[in-house]
Amino acid sequence: MNNTPTHIHLAGQRSSIIINVSERTPRISYYGKTLSTQSSGQMIEMLATRQEAKCAVVEEPPIALTPTYGSGFTGHVGLEISNSDDAWSFCGDISAVEQINEHQVAITTTDNERSLSLLHELRLCPKTDVIECSTSLFNNSDSPLDVTWCAAPTFQVPANYTEIMAFEGRWSNEFRRQHISRFLGNFVRENRKGKTSHDSFPGLIMHKATTAEHQGDCIGFHLGWSGNHKVMSELLADGRGFVQMGELLLPSELTLAPGESYQSPKLYACYSDTGFNAMSASFHTFVREQLLSDEVVNKPRPVHYNTWEGIYFDHDTDTLAELAKQAAEIGAERFVLDDGWFNGRRGDYAGLGDWFVDKEIYPEGLQPLIDQVLATGMEFGIWFEPEMINPDSDLYRNHPDWALQTRGNPQIGFRNQYVLDLNNSAVCDYLFKCIDDILVEYPDISYIKWDMNRDVNQPGNGQGKPAIHQQMHALYALIDKLRAKHPKVEFESCCSGGGRVDYGILAHTDRVWTSDSNDALDRLEIQKGCSYFFPSNVMGAHVGPRDCHITGRRVNIEMRAAVAMFGHMGIEMDPRELTEQERTSLKAAIALHKAHRELIHQGQLIRLDTDGNSIEFGIVNADKSEALFAYNSVVEPLRYMPNQFMFKGLDAQSQYKLDLVWPAKREDFKEYSESILDKALGQTFSGELLMEHGMQMPVLFPQNSLVFKLTKV
Repeated sequence: MNNTPTHIHLAGQRSSIIINVSERTPRISYYGKTLSTQSSGQMIEMLATRQEAKCAVVEEPPIALTPTYGSGFTGHVGLEISNSDDAWSFCGDISAVEQINEHQVAITTTDNERSLSLLHELRLCPKTDVIECSTSLFNNSDSPLDVTWCAAPTFQVPANYTEIMAFEGRWSNEFRRQHISRFLGNFVRENRKGKTSHDSFPGLIMHKATTAEHQGDCIGFHLGWSGNHKVMSELLADGRGFVQMGELLLPSELTLAPGESYQSPKLYACYSDTGFNAMSASFHTFVREQLLSDEVVNKPRPVHYNTWEGIYFDHDTDTLAELAKQAAEIGAERFVLDDGWFNGRRGDYAGLGDWFVDKEIYPEGLQPLIDQVLATGMEFGIWFEPEMINPDSDLYRNHPDWALQTRGNPQIGFRNQYVLDLNNSAVCDYLFKCIDDILVEYPDISYIKWDMNRDVNQPGNGQGKPAIHQQMHALYALIDKLRAKHPKVEFESCCSGGGRVDYGILAHTDRVWTSDSNDALDRLEIQKGCSYFFPSNVMGAHVGPRDCHITGRRVNIEMRAAVAMFGHMGIEMDPRELTEQERTSLKAAIALHKAHRELIHQGQLIRLDTDGNSIEFGIVNADKSEALFAYNSVVEPLRYMPNQFMFKGLDAQSQYKLDLVWPAKREDFKEYSESILDKALGQTFSGELLMEHGMQMPVLFPQNSLVFKLTKV
């Protein structure tokens, strides 16, 4: 260890992380704004010198990358393990530090007394400043090792980050932001639903009290894992605090045999000193460049037509052909045949598991429909829910033991379906063959919507052990195997909407279905919450029916289209219900989306701070020559007039022409009296005035959207 440095400094363009490796266990000494070479780790340690406090330990146990019981740590430890001996008291010493390059390090800590070791790997992406890190546990002993908790690296967070932004929700109301001040003790979210879940997204943002969208310090954390998880922020009585995340393992779920190892899910972190928008921009670029394939990023995202809310299970080939015709005429570019095409599927009560084309509905198979769809110029996609099984299915009648279950306990009802045991290789082989057979028989299928519509309430596998850990890895492997054989097929992660949206599943898929709610007002908040970690080009966003099937609310076509326009746009309705005015408006909205698709999907999202009466945001391209800004009126302002609209993210030294590009016609929205729109549109303004002074907004009825285009002149 003589040649080992005392500190490892990983530096990006906007942030630095300094890891102390001079003590027994590694810990983060600094994470924040980029430091120059004049600032050393030794300086940091000296400035952080703490003394013995009254009635306290002489020297505080460190908040290590993995705090342990063996070190005397009394906060939430990062490792809980046990064996027939005293493995629980693991501590160890740093045995190897490998700085792979200036942006990546691997640190090994070994406990020779217990023949166990930890490997912490951290990489700071030099372009995006996103940190990607994990913890691996190695059992080098002669006895089995039970693992209860092995968190990803723990991040100490300074005391002046006093606020927590977390994310809660439910089905059809995901990504709702929760704001709470840091307090003595633990802020904890635990998820045991066997999927990422609608109600407990595995991410949070620590920030200072004055931080907002465009100013202040914040650190975003996200666990890239699609199963059970624990997310926490703890403030200790000694004033120190930290964030810790990891896979939530069920009792007896993970035992490492001698020589085996476990790697935690990856934790992603990003620091910003200029507000939440800059943090999100880094996460968005990371997703586009590190998680998505080049083929998906470089190809314009096709506008979808999805059949679900149009016809549900009422499949009829003539009807479907007419829907395809009308969808193509409106501007759709991909037709997705949703639930209802396979054997016995007339409702959600039967058929799951029997992945064979129902010849009663499709006597000649799917090819005639596919041919008619392709003739319109659209691509063809199809829906699967491979992880599920209906009790009323041939598969369940033949293999009831293939469902996850716990001995002696009746199954809990949930949408008339059970969960298949992917721990069983025969199950995965069956699912691969079924899906592969469809893709081979119909090579024109280029898209799979992969759904999952229930929680995993009784996750017992064939050996009676909890199954979620292996279930997730088996799921990832199954999707990867299908993608390897069918590299041209894109995959969407859907889980009753946003129940499985995370970087773990996104590393294996190309798009996420953000929510089952197509209500435009709900979607504004849902998509805003999602946007803190996910870019617009992966967020499925559809124009739903006139009367929303979930909320019953009626929102005009102009607003529904304006909200969907800023994601991966699609249509999910029966287009035969459209009036001529609605059809014309929707067609215009899709054309507008296509005209600005590259900007929407590759530009930088700028969320605007608002008063709660409206939701406002913009998207600006890389050279700041072009931007779209959306003003969405949700409720009437408390005052006579709305506030100024600040066009943030522009070039202060440039001049911009201001145009209204949506709604397509001024008569599509009503104003009480002559407004600024009668004077300012088509005029040129300085970037600095547009950003710092802003524009007075007109008085609109609630539930109206305006989209402005700014062009540098």
